[in-house]
Amino acid sequence: MNVPFKSYWNLLSDHIRPQKGRFILLAVLLFGSIGLRVFAPQIMRKFIDSALAGEALQTLTWTAITFIGVALIQQTIAVSVTYLGENVAWTATNDLRAELAEHALHLDMKFHNNHTPGELIERIDGDVTELATFFSQFALNLIANGLLLIGILIALFIEDWRAGLGFTIFSLLTITILGRLKDIAIPHQKARREAEAQLYGFIEEQLAGTEDIRSSGAVDFSIRELFRHQSAILGHNRKSHFKRWIIENAMGFALTAGNLLAITSGYWLFSAGLITVGTVYLFVHYINLLEEPFWAMTHEIESFQTIGACVERLTEFRNFKAEVVSGKGVEIPARSLSLSFDDVSFSYNGADSVLSDLSFDLKPGSILGLLGRTGSGKTTLGRLIFRLYDVGSGSIKVNGSDLREAHLDILRRNIAIVTQDVQLFRASIRDNLTFFDRSLSDEKIITTLEELELGDWLRNQPKGLDTELDTGSRSLSAGEAQLLAFTRVFLRNPGLVILDEASSRLDPATEQRLERAIDKLLKNRTAIIIAHRLDTIHRADQVLILDKGKISEYGDRTQLVADPNSRFYQLLQTGLEEVLA
Repeated sequence: MNVPFKSYWNLLSDHIRPQKGRFILLAVLLFGSIGLRVFAPQIMRKFIDSALAGEALQTLTWTAITFIGVALIQQTIAVSVTYLGENVAWTATNDLRAELAEHALHLDMKFHNNHTPGELIERIDGDVTELATFFSQFALNLIANGLLLIGILIALFIEDWRAGLGFTIFSLLTITILGRLKDIAIPHQKARREAEAQLYGFIEEQLAGTEDIRSSGAVDFSIRELFRHQSAILGHNRKSHFKRWIIENAMGFALTAGNLLAITSGYWLFSAGLITVGTVYLFVHYINLLEEPFWAMTHEIESFQTIGACVERLTEFRNFKAEVVSGKGVEIPARSLSLSFDDVSFSYNGADSVLSDLSFDLKPGSILGLLGRTGSGKTTLGRLIFRLYDVGSGSIKVNGSDLREAHLDILRRNIAIVTQDVQLFRASIRDNLTFFDRSLSDEKIITTLEELELGDWLRNQPKGLDTELDTGSRSLSAGEAQLLAFTRVFLRNPGLVILDEASSRLDPATEQRLERAIDKLLKNRTAIIIAHRLDTIHRADQVLILDKGKISEYGDRTQLVADPNSRFYQLLQTGLEEVLA
């Protein structure tokens, strides 16, 4: 597997360009630092030759002071290069994190069903952290040491063309060896990163299901699976470390050959009277200095094994495309909406049909009661209206326009769904209700809460709207959480509302309170009520019964109630909960 360097640059190029000024300054400082490192040994050679030639003490003193001054300046510039390089790289990679997080949020439910949150966290944070470390430290060192290598070879050519030619050939052979070996561990490093992502996904899943795992006696199974994931990571680590051992030993052999070359060439040139003692020192110093970029390149090549896998995974993730895309922007008015299904069919996997040839019409302001057994496709119908998925065939229209022609943000702003599972964020009551929309005033929020009988609850909160809620609804009762979900819908004022088993978990007293909220919510709005229970659809104008993804019965509720031959009539007689369970 060969990861081209262009892939590394493509990930960060858009985020580095806005830092063009700092990037140019970094390049200038980097060149300055390398130039001083190559120049400093020249001063020391002059000092040695001057001392052997019996030059005055004052001359030697000024030469030594010059050497110390150059070394101090070089160190100052090196620190500045490190600081600026860290700043540029971490700014760019933080922007990349934000880009990837936004990308993940816009991907389809199909993608999220196949990738756990733990896996996505490992990619967006873990892989990008590796990339940040690489660009802030390794890549900068690689560039710096590459320039240092070139500077040393030029200096050697200036001193003696034979020495310069010999060490240029040696350097090219060493770099060729490194280039051949640089990708040998990437497959194992990629497999390790994938195994780590699987581990994080497994841990996230197990922690979320702690209660069920304990109650079912599955703790031993969880621990065994944890060891299995860790064993897979260990196996990939061993293989990748063995490959890195090969790289390090190859580099060690090459540097040993370089030292032998330096010793023999220096001795031969000095014996021939072609160079001075100071120049011999210069050769030795340059050769020792040459080891630094080679060892640095070795470590950078090793880091490529990890970073190459990260780059490949991030590029792969970045290339995932949403199948559900925004339309051209058909206008959807903020009022009661009409809804129609025209021969809609849908399958999650392309094989097993969930909905088949579904057709019905819902007029503005009317309410549809949607019934059916578990797995009949009721929830899927709501997901299609929200365009979490697109229909396989047929069309869904709102106010006569195909959903696929509407902009996703506008569509989802004008359609709302309330389910029995209310997602709360670790944030203030205000942000939980507005989804962090600062345009909604506190007065409007408080008025809506009062209307939904949550005024007393709000007044009992220690900081009012600024009170922070806990995740997982632990700071709220089920009824209060549902009423907060209704408040969200009221604040958005959508034209179409979908209630998906919104009151199925509530006690009778709380449910009555919620029923009053539903009456207010559905006033002058089009609605679909998905239910198992009879009393939740008494508001419906029409009733649609699904059976294995097909319409079993559809019609006006009052007519179906009066028709002894209708299935809805039979459900009323036998008990809706039992028949649809």
